[in-house]
Amino acid sequence: MADITKEQVLETLKTVRGPDLEHNIVELGMVSDVFISDGKVYFSITVPAERAKDLEPLRLAAERVIKDMPGVKGALVALTADKKAGAPAPRPAPAQAVPQGHSHSHPHQHAPQQPPRAAKIGVPGVKAIIAVASGKGGVGKSTTAVNLALGLLANGLKVGILDADIYGPSMPRLLKISGRPTQIDGRIINPMENYGLKVMSMGFLVEEETAMIWRGPMVQSALLQMLREVAWGELDVLVVDMPPGTGDVQLTMAQQVPLAGAVIVSTPQDLALIDARKGLNMFRKVEVPVLGIVENMSYFIAPDTGARYDIFGHGGARKEAERIGVPFLGEVPLTMGIRETSDAGTPLVAAEPNGVVANIYREIAAKVWKQVADSPQRAAPAIVFE
Repeated sequence: MADITKEQVLETLKTVRGPDLEHNIVELGMVSDVFISDGKVYFSITVPAERAKDLEPLRLAAERVIKDMPGVKGALVALTADKKAGAPAPRPAPAQAVPQGHSHSHPHQHAPQQPPRAAKIGVPGVKAIIAVASGKGGVGKSTTAVNLALGLLANGLKVGILDADIYGPSMPRLLKISGRPTQIDGRIINPMENYGLKVMSMGFLVEEETAMIWRGPMVQSALLQMLREVAWGELDVLVVDMPPGTGDVQLTMAQQVPLAGAVIVSTPQDLALIDARKGLNMFRKVEVPVLGIVENMSYFIAPDTGARYDIFGHGGARKEAERIGVPFLGEVPLTMGIRETSDAGTPLVAAEPNGVVANIYREIAAKVWKQVADSPQRAAPAIVFE
């Protein structure tokens, strides 16, 4: 059978009525760019933020008609309040329209009517969500995220990890997990699992060589579905491995997810610290607490002599943390063991749980969790619909 096309998907979606019950969701400009990979269809539907809860049946209807198409193996559909560039705004039902921005008919409407916190929808069963971020790539952020998650697990917590790097997912390799996740009722995804961690990654849904060319709304759609349509169960903490930088994923997580806080990973280098500051400033602007900075590759231990070398400098992240008034969480050395276990998919905290470096990660995990546990208003985020 021939591969399914975007045109066929859009034609099928024309059978789904929009909120006004007169026009279909394609005519109303509510459908994002459609992405198809390995028989799976991904897209989002733009709706007014304040009607997200009411319009969940519309999302389900769109998902159902696409899944019923011949040749379609699955569909990931999300509601988003982000209007895609060049698309007409969805036409709200006249009696329930809520104007965006300036309003001539409601002169007293102002920003507090749509507070940023009201838009943050929690994940059922997950008590706290922690982001692990970096200002640039190549600083060992994903390795840190995995070992931090395992450190939290070793400290007695129920832990999951979400690989939020849509373009370059690394969790399947770092945690030595292969295969496809199963689904419940064709919609909710069962997370993969290894070393006691529940894991979700785009790397489980597409082939490793697949080039992801999604734009912002599609990235947001996939990310929120991997968060909220996964059977995480009861977790004390969900660690989110963010992609490097300050792009669409970071803003989506910071603005739409009730993060308990963010951990920033940097090397001692001045250039890495400059980029780390960008990440710090972004989280601060969107009122996400910075739980602290980890100095990764802090020093090198020669495997033959045990001698220490500060090949990237040393102490830069500690000084930066002191300068800006955030906790310094710890120094992780650069060792052959970290590289070898990461490449083999056996993270150091799992492979050598009693080793020196594993103990460092457990201490970092304890410092992170203490801050989260001491902030009860963040430790159990309320599930609030826009």
